[in-house]
Amino acid sequence: MVGSALVRRLGREEGVSIVIRSRAEVDLMRQDQVEQFLGDEHIDQVYLAAAKVGGIEANHRFPADFIYQNLLMTCNVIHGAHEAGIDRLLFLGSSCIYPRDAAQPMREEALLTGPLELTNEPYAVAKIAGIKLCESFQRQHGRDYRSVMPTNLYGPNDNFDLQTSHVLPALLRKAHQARLDEASAMDVWGSGSPRREFLHVDDLADACVHVMHMGREDYWSAVDERCSHVNVGVGEDISIRTLAGMCAEVAGFRGELRFDASKPDGTPRKLLDVGRLTPLGWELRIALQKGVRDTYDWMKTHWQVISDA
Repeated sequence: MVGSALVRRLGREEGVSIVIRSRAEVDLMRQDQVEQFLGDEHIDQVYLAAAKVGGIEANHRFPADFIYQNLLMTCNVIHGAHEAGIDRLLFLGSSCIYPRDAAQPMREEALLTGPLELTNEPYAVAKIAGIKLCESFQRQHGRDYRSVMPTNLYGPNDNFDLQTSHVLPALLRKAHQARLDEASAMDVWGSGSPRREFLHVDDLADACVHVMHMGREDYWSAVDERCSHVNVGVGEDISIRTLAGMCAEVAGFRGELRFDASKPDGTPRKLLDVGRLTPLGWELRIALQKGVRDTYDWMKTHWQVISDA
């Protein structure tokens, strides 16, 4: 999802040649393949958006996969970029890096100040390692390796598999299926009380390119070399209950929403402080209601499991 959004955004840049390889062509978990690829292609900038991702259920079932695969990919690409002499890299993390009970909205300085949310701790640890790798290569080798921490993302090419998806695409899929089945009710995981913010992936891509285009002095004067990442978010959140209602409305489902409080809620609230990003000149373009509707339209057209037939 993020990679394709970055390609769409970078495709509008004049004079940019985008180097793309499939997972079958370059396995980012293989150090030899990564180093050969980065060394052979004469790349001058890297956007590291690759990750194994999933919602609460996937994180709960596959913690070893989440920490191992994400650590390996991150280490291989960042170290490989350095070995290839690539001076500019952007690492994409996640808002789950912050402590479970961090003060809201979460500032960049909250990193490593308390325990993580257990339901996604392995993934968060891998993302924290990526931030520290970027900082360490900057401090030791002078590399201009930057990090952005997106909030919850959604949009085209999202994952709508109910076993591995995040909350927003899962709710869209459930609402659509409930409408097709003419169901009287739709089940929603958890109590509905947690609050989250949601950013359209095309807005994230725009923010990434904006941050990457900043001059070296401008970027590093806006951050700290030991807390160098920048939050990318909306600055506003909504409850899962409200989000479920929005997804049901967009999908045309008029039945009952049944919240299963026996299922884990995860972190009570995750709202990013975007006080570092806003002065850097980036602005949000896609409102949540429009973004959810556009994502629903994309899902109906592209997601192979969903069909009105």
